[in-house]
Amino acid sequence: MRKLKPLFIAILAAVTLQLAGCRKYETYAEKKEKEDNAIAKFIDDGGIDGRPIKVITEEEFYAQDSLTNVAENEYVLFKQTGVYMQIVRKGEGRVHAKGENRNYLARYIEYSVADRDTMTLNLYDSRPEQMTVKRTGDTFSGSFTYGHMLSVYGSLANQSVYSYYSSTTTTFPEGWLVPFPYITPGRPNDKAAKVRIIAPHDYGTSLAIQQIYATFYEITIMPEP
Repeated sequence: MRKLKPLFIAILAAVTLQLAGCRKYETYAEKKEKEDNAIAKFIDDGGIDGRPIKVITEEEFYAQDSLTNVAENEYVLFKQTGVYMQIVRKGEGRVHAKGENRNYLARYIEYSVADRDTMTLNLYDSRPEQMTVKRTGDTFSGSFTYGHMLSVYGSLANQSVYSYYSSTTTTFPEGWLVPFPYITPGRPNDKAAKVRIIAPHDYGTSLAIQQIYATFYEITIMPEP
């Protein structure tokens, strides 16, 4: 049997190592499957507080006046988006009118669905997130004007706040807009709207979109005075 030449052996070893190294990187499909499994486990385990989560359909949600039963820990699944939402408190204000730009203040906690770790929050900050939401027909869009979700350091009344996200890793999470057709935020805190959202990566921040991970948000929303 002929002996393999040293150069051929070296090339073969290099190719083998390169192929092995490539497998260290997950494909989009693999990351998406991992995300789907994390969401399913998060729901099976009862979310962040260990209470059994009851998933209801959109039809059931609309049949009960677009509300979720908090005592039964209900979440509605919007199949088209993959977003799960619980309305803890609808609020005692008014609906966001068509064609209206309206400013809101928000207190929130952002959790990693896979790791169950707190990622960002502003519960103890002197100022909440400040955001502008626009409604065009039945479509909502939003932008932050102050807070940790800003793409740069934010300022309001000459006060600065540190942004958790850099200019390349943040955007207004589409998941934050999902509740707006169903809530009526009011003031003060006990009349504000409160929601919980399980958001797949494409309904989270740009960082979530880039890295393909799901997030859980608990958000309290009130109109700016």
